[in-house]
Amino acid sequence: MCGIGGLIYTPGTQPCSESVLERMARALGHRGPNGVHIARLGRADMVHTRLAIIDLEGGDQPLTSGDGTLVANGEIYNDPQIRRQIGPEHFQTGSDCESPLLLWERNGCTYTRGLRGMYAIGLYDKAQQELLLSRDPFGIKPLYFTEFSGGIAFASEPAPLIASGLAPRAIAPAVRDELLQLQFTTGWETIFPGIQRVMPGETLRINQGRILDRQRQSPIPAHSPFFTSEAEALNHLDAALMDSVHAHERSDVPFGLFLSGGIDSACLLTAMSRLPRTTPLRTWTAIFDAPGAADEAEAANALAQHARAKHETLRITADMVWQHLPAIVACMDDPVADYAIIPTWFLAQKAAQDVTVILSGEGGDELFCGYGRYRSASRPWWKGKRRMWRRGIFDNMNILRQHPAHWRDGIAAAEMAAADAATPLSRLQAVDIAEWLPNDLLIKLDRCLMAHGLEGRTPLLDPVVAQTAWRLPDSMRLRDGKGKWLLRKWLQQHNSAARPFAPKQGFTVPIGTWIRQQGAHLGDLVAQQECIAEIARPDRVKVLFRAADNRRTGAAAWALLFYALWHRAHIRNLPPEGDVFSALSQ
Repeated sequence: MCGIGGLIYTPGTQPCSESVLERMARALGHRGPNGVHIARLGRADMVHTRLAIIDLEGGDQPLTSGDGTLVANGEIYNDPQIRRQIGPEHFQTGSDCESPLLLWERNGCTYTRGLRGMYAIGLYDKAQQELLLSRDPFGIKPLYFTEFSGGIAFASEPAPLIASGLAPRAIAPAVRDELLQLQFTTGWETIFPGIQRVMPGETLRINQGRILDRQRQSPIPAHSPFFTSEAEALNHLDAALMDSVHAHERSDVPFGLFLSGGIDSACLLTAMSRLPRTTPLRTWTAIFDAPGAADEAEAANALAQHARAKHETLRITADMVWQHLPAIVACMDDPVADYAIIPTWFLAQKAAQDVTVILSGEGGDELFCGYGRYRSASRPWWKGKRRMWRRGIFDNMNILRQHPAHWRDGIAAAEMAAADAATPLSRLQAVDIAEWLPNDLLIKLDRCLMAHGLEGRTPLLDPVVAQTAWRLPDSMRLRDGKGKWLLRKWLQQHNSAARPFAPKQGFTVPIGTWIRQQGAHLGDLVAQQECIAEIARPDRVKVLFRAADNRRTGAAAWALLFYALWHRAHIRNLPPEGDVFSALSQ
């Protein structure tokens, strides 16, 4: 896992000074603590900060072959197969990121169609003065770009583009409103004017500093015949899960697993426990020190003991959250106001003491139909059908000065794009795969882990697994009111310690409880922030924090607290020093 960046210049433009690239490299440093390399290529520049995972000695980047120079952030899981196909004699290193470069020499800008993995890639063709920017189909690895007066710059995160002086430190109001209402933002536009995402599965072809073409590869497989029997589906699922987990374990450094009491991580642990290994598995679970908070420790411990894993439980307290929240929010430069960033950040901090790679269960709900909103949205209207993402966090709360008018436009566009999906449930899943998954869950995982120098891997977001999931009829996705039905059957078959059909406990961070305990003090501090007074009524904000005693008011208070801390870090450019109270008092 690494940080990448670079620039390509328009004709007649002088290349930037070395200091611009050095600022970009410093801003990417947390993504790659094992080395920094800058390559000046005439009409383009490349920056790479390395977190060494594969070929620790010989895998430094940029990588070159012929006229091509590549920087990449990710893992190519079919690298061994590509090497056999091309011939090992053509490779100069053991790095899995050399495979994309050699595929490009043979296939040109369609090279990513031969890749299985997670990746964000910048590839420069010196002969044609052409840059390709590519991102994996699910959007596991992030990639951003901005157009400036001299060409186009790209980076793994928006922050390096701003730190280098190539993009403004400013707010796009419509995107900010979407963040407040959804807790994440959709599409290619970010909250920073002029900074765009390379979309999941997209390859941009940029020649002499101008975008010529944008091609896109869908993460959703072309429709194949549905499985006709449960036995057939289970056999395919077993083969897919074992194949994916085996591929995702490939590493030259220690790895572990974030384990909850839920279905997704239990499936990963079960598959991992069936593979040969010389050292015990490492697993971590978070629990919360708050009255009534969900406690998955017992279920996780039982799963870990069954797998003979070395397991640790991390208890997160309110004091820990208030002490570290400015730093947690600061790592979310592309903002995601999902309170799951809190346990993810603390788990990463803990796991980084022992491992460099973490496997995690993101994607299971989207691929196998796990969310309750799928059940609600797929009912007929007379049984209480409820549209997904139908209500924003601040709807009917009389807190914002002006109600956001277009906050749902991105979701509506995704709904239109998913209209031709094969089944009612798959249409709903396709919306989440397009927006919620890459722009909330995967950003959260990437930033919280990279803040601690950890690589995150998601075996459920693998083409082999997706091919199987997309062949399930609706009856194998959702049955008897339970989502992820086939995944539950597989877990029941392969892990006697699991209880896959037990009532779901849920995994909810007790942020509302913690905010309510500090409501008067926090409400006054948040209300006095200029960025909050600009968009919300301070008197109503104070009332909200004092009454954050239910899910809706707690979510709204959290969204404003997050935005106040985020604005402080990324617009005011203040360091995340001190606890939340001292930070907001400055």
